[in-house]
Amino acid sequence: MAKKTGEKYQAIIDAAVRVIAKHGYHNSQVSRIAREAKVADGTIYLYFENKDDILISVFNEKMGQFIETCRERISTAGTIQEKLYILIHAHLSQLSQNPEFAIVTQIELRQSNEKISKGIGEVLKTYLTLIDGIIEEGIAEGIFHEELDVRMARKMIYGTIDETVTSWVMKQCKYDLISLVEPIHNLFLYGLVRR
Repeated sequence: MAKKTGEKYQAIIDAAVRVIAKHGYHNSQVSRIAREAKVADGTIYLYFENKDDILISVFNEKMGQFIETCRERISTAGTIQEKLYILIHAHLSQLSQNPEFAIVTQIELRQSNEKISKGIGEVLKTYLTLIDGIIEEGIAEGIFHEELDVRMARKMIYGTIDETVTSWVMKQCKYDLISLVEPIHNLFLYGLVRR
């Protein structure tokens, strides 16, 4: 199997996003992805074992790049509040700039099998660990409540951002996703209690 790098590999990844977003995972034959990538069917099998492997690679490739960019930007932020804002903004920004990838992550990956769920698990775990780090740092600095349950807070943060993107996808991406960064950030920082 060829190394998962290079122009052809990237062309297949990008083509897979377009084809899966348009036709759905189950109706996206490898031959259709190859045609969209302008490569021979056999070329796909130089890089991927099968269609499941393509979907796993799409998520891991795109999400891996996103996590690295997000981690770099967070490391330059001065406060926990800024770090949280960067996380929310980066997540919504990445998907608002690529609605096809948003469709793949929010709809097609959810209908996938156990092998795919396991294949994307490590990258997803890395992202959740990044969120945990912000929460733990906020607790250590006294910004967040010391009795805050890190796992529950992480589920709340990830779940809110994730559901926001899913709603946007279900509404055919017709509104400005980035306009929701500020309200989500305020919700996380100030909660529902009137001060």
